[in-house]
Amino acid sequence: MTTPSRRRLMRDFKKLQEDPPAGVSGAPTEDNILAWEAIIFGPQETPFEDGTFKLSLEFTEEYPNKPPTVKFISKMFHPNVYADGSICLDILQNRWSPTYDVAAILTSIQSLLDEPNPNSPANSLAAQLYQENRREYEKRVQQIVEQSWLNIGENEGDVELKDDGGDSIDEKAVITSTSENADAENNEGGASASNV
Repeated sequence: MTTPSRRRLMRDFKKLQEDPPAGVSGAPTEDNILAWEAIIFGPQETPFEDGTFKLSLEFTEEYPNKPPTVKFISKMFHPNVYADGSICLDILQNRWSPTYDVAAILTSIQSLLDEPNPNSPANSLAAQLYQENRREYEKRVQQIVEQSWLNIGENEGDVELKDDGGDSIDEKAVITSTSENADAENNEGGASASNV
């Protein structure tokens, strides 16, 4: 059944394929256009550089009038990311607009990595270190960047994602890997992406 939200999500996906923003990629799972998986590469010349972070996006039939639920699947240490991976970002809450699409959501989250708002902390330790001990903060971030390489290797099987400066990401590899993960999760009796 095609609904306005599903048609919009197909347009978002087509736009991501035809004109992908630098350093982000996303695709719906094979059997559900309302459930997406995405990858964000850490912005260059930031503590997150070289990180490869996985996210899940859950849309409802109210999209684009209501924002999706977006979470980091990869471990994250950031002032605006909760322990469960949920993201404290104004455009995902009170400043949402139907003009935002998946590409805008992902690029906003990528920008948030290097431009946190420590005055609205989701992780008080990360916010405190960001403000008071930047060296320790960057050390912790480096640990999750290194962990992101291990997790991508484990979760993606043989698929190798490369970031050659953020200009091109192998969309087919991301789509293939997200489909395989969705199949694996469905075969495990509906294990949620946050448990991966």
